[in-house]
Amino acid sequence: MGTRHFLAFIVFVTLSSYVANATDPNQLQDFCVAINDPKDALFVNGLFCKNPMAVKVDDFHFQGLDKPGNTDNQVGSNVTRVTPANLPGLNTLGLSLARIDVAPYGVNTPHHHPRATEVLTVLEGTFYAGFVTTNQPNGKNKLFAKILHKGDVFIFPQGLIHFESNVGKTPAVALSAFTSQNPGVVTTAAATFGADTSISVDVLTRAFQLDANVVKNLQTRTFE
Repeated sequence: MGTRHFLAFIVFVTLSSYVANATDPNQLQDFCVAINDPKDALFVNGLFCKNPMAVKVDDFHFQGLDKPGNTDNQVGSNVTRVTPANLPGLNTLGLSLARIDVAPYGVNTPHHHPRATEVLTVLEGTFYAGFVTTNQPNGKNKLFAKILHKGDVFIFPQGLIHFESNVGKTPAVALSAFTSQNPGVVTTAAATFGADTSISVDVLTRAFQLDANVVKNLQTRTFE
């Protein structure tokens, strides 16, 4: 290889190392069941793309994130999501947003996002927020939690259970960014006690060390 070609190769390798992949690396739905007959098949990982010649500036514009969400519910919180469903220009870009409103002493209940890391920025109020690690070698799960004030930023790693609670006397607001256009959300209580069809009472009784009547009562409740 000549000197000129060698230098060109070095430049190519150097530039290639700075290329970033900002799109979702994995599936954008919970599952994709294999099927042999193509007439009944569907393959979608995200949304279909609009003809570029038909794209308009409004496809990249969303209004209303300044408006408070309704927190008049059993947990005192509301999440306003910005995804390709209401901001089409986000499709394939590998990110999405959410406004989180929490009433005084309300909570955005424990949950996790199977397809995204979340970056939380506090806009107003005081939050107690944290996440729990996966099972550790000592058999325990470690909690990382902190009191957050206006301007603070906190990260919830992908797939880990986390929460936000308003510990102040005024409404609290946060803006979250996700590393997926469809991060998914699994609310811990709803998934455990509100699944359709219900998880066996025997399983939950043993898993949570609860009386069977307590489990049955929880399964009758509606979780946000």
